[in-house]
Amino acid sequence: MNGSAPMKTNTPQQSATAIINQFRPGAIILLHDGPIDTPAGAAVPVRLLADVRREEGPNMILRENVQRRIVISCNVAGRDLGSVVRDIQGAVGQSVVMPAGYRVDYGGQFESQQSASERLMALGVLVVAGLFMLLVVAFGHPRDAALIMLNLPLALIGGVLGVYLAGGVLNVATMIGFITLFGIATRNGIMLVSHIHHLRDHEGVTDFREAVERGARERLIPILMTAMAAGLALVPLALGGGKSGSEIQTPMAIVILCGLVTSTVLNMFVVPTLYLKYGESRRQRFRTEGA
Repeated sequence: MNGSAPMKTNTPQQSATAIINQFRPGAIILLHDGPIDTPAGAAVPVRLLADVRREEGPNMILRENVQRRIVISCNVAGRDLGSVVRDIQGAVGQSVVMPAGYRVDYGGQFESQQSASERLMALGVLVVAGLFMLLVVAFGHPRDAALIMLNLPLALIGGVLGVYLAGGVLNVATMIGFITLFGIATRNGIMLVSHIHHLRDHEGVTDFREAVERGARERLIPILMTAMAAGLALVPLALGGGKSGSEIQTPMAIVILCGLVTSTVLNMFVVPTLYLKYGESRRQRFRTEGA
């Protein structure tokens, strides 16, 4: 069949197949005259039933929720996914005018990452609140719990530095690192404050300042040992950046390592100083009530 030869078939299925497989500039005219059988047995040309014209369009029509969908995908290299999507959203919002009934949704890995980040943020807040309530129950006073929780901003200093060293991106991996770091930092404060209580209540140290200074000295080695054990275990993960499979492990390890350094060092100076200043009134009140 060519552009001017008549069709040698009486069925529309065969006619359409022949025209699609061997399309010529004049083939659309043949399609206009293609016969369509009617229930009465007569054949009418396509042009009487439809508007036939040549247009460009997708070779496949996808649908989702009874709506047509066109997928535009890309791979990201050299930058974090979140900043790339934000740039795309800004460019699309400024330069693309959406016709009525059209919208743009950003999905795929970006959508999964956003959902996971929101869940982790909510869980992180619940973890901090749960830690505070448990500390209040364990030590019997919100002031001691607040002084122990002071380790969280001390750890946050190093954690933020770790995020910067890991590429400056707050993603799922770094958020997991922060949650882990908060638990380790809280443990350091518990070890210090609980030992000060032990010296006062069980070893007969009556001078409050002596109890705080002695507690800080005696807890220095155990806190350093536990922090070093956790830190040394994370060093291989922190140094494994760029290797396949380290996209989550390396940022998380860097955040925990940097936060461990600041929380451990500052815990031995800041927490004893503040406990010495704000913990004495509580001890005096307990001694007054006991008397």
